[in-house]
Amino acid sequence: MIVLTKINNAQIAVNSDLIQYIEETPDTVITMSNSEKVVVQEPIGAVIKKVVQYRRLINGLVELEYGRQLK
Repeated sequence: MIVLTKINNAQIAVNSDLIQYIEETPDTVITMSNSEKVVVQEPIGAVIKKVVQYRRLINGLVELEYGRQLK
């Protein structure tokens, strides 16, 4: 999950695996796989950066656990 800020300043945690696409219109609109839309304050580049950081974190944890299981 990544934490983003909605237009009303409320924080929201988004499951990045369910993001279908992101567009700036000029607000950043995230369309989820179920067609729900979320409008956030962060620019598109910041959202992508958070997704990449989250996936790197998860991949690192999976690799660490896999290494433990091999011992």
